[in-house]
Amino acid sequence: MATEIERKYLLASDAWRADVTQSTRIAQGYLSTEPGRTVRVRIKGDGGFLTIKGASLDGMSRAEFEYSVPLADAEAMLALCPSVLDKTRHLLDAGNGLVWEIDEFHGENAGLIVAEIELPSVDAPVPQPGWLGAEVTGDKRYYNSQLTLKPYSQW
Repeated sequence: MATEIERKYLLASDAWRADVTQSTRIAQGYLSTEPGRTVRVRIKGDGGFLTIKGASLDGMSRAEFEYSVPLADAEAMLALCPSVLDKTRHLLDAGNGLVWEIDEFHGENAGLIVAEIELPSVDAPVPQPGWLGAEVTGDKRYYNSQLTLKPYSQW
C-alpha cells in the first residue's frame, strides 16, 4: 500500500519565488469527499490523474493511490465535480532528495499560498527555509478537498 507522509505550511514571504525550478497549472476536483476518504481527479499539464486517499491517522500520513487516466477521461470526470480548484504548483529543491511543492491558488481561493513537503518518514526533519511560515498540517480548512466546499474567499 502506498503511503503519503506530508507536512503543510503557510508562507512568511515571497522569497521562495527566486528558487522555483518548475511551475505547472493544475485543475482538480473531487468525486468524493466522504470522511476518511477522497477521490480526486486532476489535470496537470497535459496529463490526467485519478487519486484515492484514505483517512489520516496522525495528521501527516495516509494511504494514497494515484493512477494516470486519459486526458479526455479526466476532463469528463472534472465535469462531474461540484467545483474545480485552479492552482499553480511551483516546485523547489529542498535538498536531501526532498521537494517543496508550493500551491498558489486562483479563483475563489486566490490569495492562498501553501507549501507542502512529502517526507520519507513521520519523524524526518523538515527543512526550515526563511520563507516558511506557520505549520497547518492537519488543519482541515487547508485540505484541497475542503477548499472546494468552503473556498478561502469565504473564510
